[in-house]
Amino acid sequence: MTDAQDPKSPQPSPPSNKPESDTSKSATPPQTPPSTDAGTSPTPASQGASEYVEPPTTATSHATAKPVAGTAEASGNMPANPDTLTRPAPAPEAPPGAPASATSPSVQASAAEVAADRNPIGTPAPKPSEATSVPSSVGGTGSETATGSAGSDEPPHQPTFGPGAARPGSPASMGTQPSYLQAGDSPWSVLRRITSARFRAWYDRAGQRITQRTLKIGISARIFHPEPGSKGLRSKTLQYLEESIAHWVMSRDVLVFMIPTVDTQGLLHPSHIRLHDYAKHLDGLVLQGGADVSPHSYSEVATRHEWQGDRMRDMYELELLHEFVEQGKPILGVCRGCQLINVAFGGTLHQDIATDLPDAIPHVTDTYEHNRHTLTFPEGSSLAQMLGPVDVPIVNSIHHQSVRTLGRDLSVEAVCSEDGVVEAIRYRKAPFVMGLQWHPEFHRAGGPEYLDCTPVLDNFLRAARETRF
Repeated sequence: MTDAQDPKSPQPSPPSNKPESDTSKSATPPQTPPSTDAGTSPTPASQGASEYVEPPTTATSHATAKPVAGTAEASGNMPANPDTLTRPAPAPEAPPGAPASATSPSVQASAAEVAADRNPIGTPAPKPSEATSVPSSVGGTGSETATGSAGSDEPPHQPTFGPGAARPGSPASMGTQPSYLQAGDSPWSVLRRITSARFRAWYDRAGQRITQRTLKIGISARIFHPEPGSKGLRSKTLQYLEESIAHWVMSRDVLVFMIPTVDTQGLLHPSHIRLHDYAKHLDGLVLQGGADVSPHSYSEVATRHEWQGDRMRDMYELELLHEFVEQGKPILGVCRGCQLINVAFGGTLHQDIATDLPDAIPHVTDTYEHNRHTLTFPEGSSLAQMLGPVDVPIVNSIHHQSVRTLGRDLSVEAVCSEDGVVEAIRYRKAPFVMGLQWHPEFHRAGGPEYLDCTPVLDNFLRAARETRF
């Protein structure tokens, strides 16, 4: 037997019947159908190695790797991306009529993976025995269902709950009531606690507003009247306050406002603002010192021309005082303010102490605030209770007028120890309306021997806080 007759010897390939361009353009390499039976012999080399063989027209898909969703599929000309996670390609199905035993385990595994592709990513695929149905052509009956529980509408990844089962997280699954409630709580007890908490929060806010809001204290203005023939500021009406009285009041961390005069019938700048508006929005009033009170304000005539006083300022401060009294706001008068309180309630004044009381000590000298004397407190004096026990109460004296006839509902709180001149008064029908004949704002600068009057200021501000509403 020659080499040509020997089937094992290599034979020269006959020339191909297809054009060279057709074979070069073929994208699919020649494949032989896989063996489905152990007894089937492969195609002889003389039939498959020497000529082009058409690929079998079966329903089996190419053995290409199927990428995970979101990745590009490998084309026939391009190899699959090795960086892409791929699942193994499903094995070809057995030809019709093959016995069921011929189906290899790889066929069943690939069928399970194909079934897993129908489920969303991240959902566990069912087991091959439960999720796949064996075709009848392979030996199965075709009656197996795709899921383990037939007739269930729930997806396989969602648990089902029976009629009596409690869903996790529901109040029924945690007991009869939430754990943060007390034992034996009822809706009424919970409502009562909620109402009580809301009331406490409102009470705290109201208390904070009452106790911590900054007080606003008004101080009456001093008035400088134009001087005839003068120019500049001296030719204008000026309203001002003395620095020491403002700083003394502000030493208790309150806001101070000078209250100007008002003129609702002014020709140049008319306004609808009244002194009543200041009394409504401010918490207290301080009447500072200054010029004499005009004798016309208490229905008398000046005995000397230089004692005419300031009638315009009297009218402004008397209206301001009555507005604060009607609002129930506290008032503290200093020097001239003490005399004005007495006049406001119908009292009269000594136009000049040296003239009307020749035996009195000098209450005004060239030393100004350094002129001083001692005090005596009548029995039951509220001022003495404010100041506490004092060995020798010393105050300054800067006034030549004083209280003569006491006004209605007023009481004397202190007198001069040397001559009995009235030095302090109080209106009994108001929370706090008091007048001091001396200047307490000058005491600290005068020396430690002077009477400390900050308790008077504290009581005045305490009354202002209590009567602000």
